[in-house]
Amino acid sequence: MDCIFCKIIAGTIPSKKVYEDDLTYAFADIDPKAPVHLLIVPKKHISSLAAIDVADTALVGHLHAIANRLAAEHTLSKGYRTVINTGADGGQTVDHLHVHLLGGRQMHWPPG
Repeated sequence: MDCIFCKIIAGTIPSKKVYEDDLTYAFADIDPKAPVHLLIVPKKHISSLAAIDVADTALVGHLHAIANRLAAEHTLSKGYRTVINTGADGGQTVDHLHVHLLGGRQMHWPPG
């Protein structure tokens, strides 16, 4: 498989790991858009949110629970944003489902 996130999870591409469990791997984004910008990815390769099915419901919830945990660990008590880009028009650039956790500054709306 030629998925950069799968290679990061496997350790063949280096990353700044911030969390790992049996289902997920989280690391710092290499092009951060906020003081805290982490990516939370499932270890199971799922191309995008559009590719999930009912069997993935708990996994998607787990990604969000980990985002909440990491927000607390990074002292984002004033708030944070989670984003899942889906498809080219949604801004997805890596075809592996992932949650962006952004915080440490005031977020604006609309995001862009």
